[in-house]
Amino acid sequence: MTIKRRYTLWAVTLLLVVASAGAIAQDRPGPAAEMNEGDLIALLLSDAPAAEKAITCKQLAIYGTDQAVPALAPLLADEALTSWARIALEAIPGPAADAALRNALENLEGRTLIGTINSIAVRRDAKAVDALAQKLNDTHAGVASAAAVALGHIGGEQASKALTQSLADARPAVRSAAAEGCILCAEGFLASDRTAAAVQLYDRVRQADLPNQRHLEAIRGAILARKSDGVPLLIEQLRSQDKNRLNAGLRTARELPGRDVTEALAVELGRLNRDRRSLLLLALADRSDAAVLPIVHKAVQDQQKDLRLTAIDILIELGEVSSIPVLLEAAITDDAELEEAAMETLVRLPGKEVDADLLARLAQASGKRKQALIELAGQRQIGAALPLVVSSLRDRDARIRGAAIETIGIIGQDEQIVDLVKLLQETRSSGERSGLRKALLATCGRCGVRYISHLRPLTASRDSELHKIGLHAMAIMGGTDALAAVKAAMESAESPVRDEAVRILSTWPNDWPEDDEAGRALLGLAQSNEKMSHQVLGLRGYLRYLRGNKKLSNEQKVAKIEEVRSHIKRTEEMWQAIAVLGEAPSASALELLQALAEDPAVVEEAYSAMIQVAGQDIRGVSQDQRRQVLKTVAEKSKNNGTQQRARRALRRVR
Repeated sequence: MTIKRRYTLWAVTLLLVVASAGAIAQDRPGPAAEMNEGDLIALLLSDAPAAEKAITCKQLAIYGTDQAVPALAPLLADEALTSWARIALEAIPGPAADAALRNALENLEGRTLIGTINSIAVRRDAKAVDALAQKLNDTHAGVASAAAVALGHIGGEQASKALTQSLADARPAVRSAAAEGCILCAEGFLASDRTAAAVQLYDRVRQADLPNQRHLEAIRGAILARKSDGVPLLIEQLRSQDKNRLNAGLRTARELPGRDVTEALAVELGRLNRDRRSLLLLALADRSDAAVLPIVHKAVQDQQKDLRLTAIDILIELGEVSSIPVLLEAAITDDAELEEAAMETLVRLPGKEVDADLLARLAQASGKRKQALIELAGQRQIGAALPLVVSSLRDRDARIRGAAIETIGIIGQDEQIVDLVKLLQETRSSGERSGLRKALLATCGRCGVRYISHLRPLTASRDSELHKIGLHAMAIMGGTDALAAVKAAMESAESPVRDEAVRILSTWPNDWPEDDEAGRALLGLAQSNEKMSHQVLGLRGYLRYLRGNKKLSNEQKVAKIEEVRSHIKRTEEMWQAIAVLGEAPSASALELLQALAEDPAVVEEAYSAMIQVAGQDIRGVSQDQRRQVLKTVAEKSKNNGTQQRARRALRRVR
């Protein structure tokens, strides 16, 4: 029988055993723990099916002692049960299991022999070294290879000698496994401080004719075994044209301990090709060594841009306050990419001590450095920096003023409203005024209505732009005074301000006590004889107000829609009205939606809202009426999704 056929037969048998074992386990009267070892041994010696014996082997792996070994040992030659027997023998403590596995080496072949050798490797049986050494010359390459790896796991002088000889003499099919055994053996020497023996084995593998992967494993081991003396070999890999060796070198650079190693790698960092310097710097950053930080700082100041960017990113992870000076220098270069990277790192550096350091530097800074520190105060939200930021609002440098304005928009409080208002009144620069407007609106959003008086100089200004800014700021704060100012501007201000006041009122929020007054103002605007754009904005704002007003009942909302229905002429406003009705389930809403559905421009929107309303239990609307509405929508709608929704709702109506 060929090996391939044997393996196929074994795989099929194993699957059948597992399946049968599962069924048998379910049929057992009690858990395995209730069976004593004698019962389990007796079952193995009986004529029980293979599936039962497989389960028994698993149980003996937990409960078995050396008493079970004589019953398990014969199963090593059984194609169907060899793996199950080995599970138990690998777990049973004591020399009897070792002896059983060793003795089986003489009588097994092929797959069963390979499995037994693997089990000896698991148990690391030193008494099996002689027998395994003989198997290195087995004609079956799988057996010889398994023996080589097993000798590596066992380790020791005798195993090392056999593996070294095999590495020199073995045929190509076995040589890689012999090298693996040598490497495993060398690792054992290294763990027991037998460095010279480990180095000798690693070097033999490095010099042998082997696949590249084995060479890479041996190179790593040879470097680590030599400790700091392995640096030249490590650098050789870092300079190699072979990418696999380079990657192996970078991995090992992270592992090899010692400050002297770090310093040697730092020297190499300055000599490597440009395309490899960033890779080595990343490897250095992963070393647990305080000497790394100065190396990264130096890299931030290097002439090579990609190295500088890598170093800046690394400093986020290192997170040291001492990195601030080099990062600030990078943040004020003339390279936008470097500046952005440095600023991002400065923003992300953790800790209050970083805030304190930046604040102390801001007090002494000037020029571009001051601009960067002001921006950082905003992005890091350093509230203690506000006095210094406010004093920079009148700096001669426009860039510093701009940074201060932006930062106040982020962290400014009510006291800064006065400063921003004054600057708005003084400046004639459109760009600066735009920045001040943005900062003022953001600051007002954090302040309460009690500070609205700070904005009156703007709403009293004859400058229409300032007047509009003031109205927007008041609207953000809200309250009675803000609404009164907007209404006053609608009545008496110049045309540009009046138009802006109408737009502000049309988006007035619904979450203040004076919502009713806003609603009345919007209704009046919608019904007024003002210019058409004002009427439209008033109507849209009123419909929006109705939809969001939680104080109105559903019937009241429908009544108010009826009140302005004659003014609803455009499709957009009709959509808004339908949205209000769809969220106000009532008999009157359903009736009005049916009327609106007669307009082809909004019929599908009306149908959708009708489903929303008729799908609910509504006082004053019978089940039959609801069914009829939904049936009509399902039959008449041209929208497939709407039809399906109507049918689903219809099925839910009882």
